[in-house]
Amino acid sequence: MAMTRRSLDWGFPRWRAYGGAREAAQVRLCDRHGCDAPGDCPAPKAPNSRERWMFCQRHAAEYNSGWDYFAGLDKAERGERAGAERRENSGYAEAQHYGWGASGDGSRSADEMRALNVLELEADADFAAVKRAWREKAKAVHPDVRPGDKAAAAEFQKLHLAYEVLKAAEDRRVWRG
Repeated sequence: MAMTRRSLDWGFPRWRAYGGAREAAQVRLCDRHGCDAPGDCPAPKAPNSRERWMFCQRHAAEYNSGWDYFAGLDKAERGERAGAERRENSGYAEAQHYGWGASGDGSRSADEMRALNVLELEADADFAAVKRAWREKAKAVHPDVRPGDKAAAAEFQKLHLAYEVLKAAEDRRVWRG
């Protein structure tokens, strides 16, 4: 008589993961001919169609690179759909990176650029240069150095605010990685 193998589900703790099964999991392969990567990215077979291809990430990116969202629509429907998209997504037009028209490369917001102008720095200045410039300028107009001088106090507040804006931006950049 053959020995039966004991199940791994006996006793406590369970000796295999919950939800783990001994059967092989069904994996759908990429619909691109010759690709044997898992197909986990759905892509429409035709414009305005519910049928989907299932591609791997590489083939989905290739498929979507030339995709025309408005294909198959006549001119009136195309205009109506484009208008609806603009109305519903108008908040994206107000993002700080949208339509960059100021100096710099677009990696800094308009507030950061104004703060750099207050500190008399270039648009590509790093944070070490910001610190140096702030310390030099703040020492000259600090209220402890010039007591009772209202113009110097206002200038110090302006410099301090510019430094705080740039420090917060640097902290966000460091935090995001």
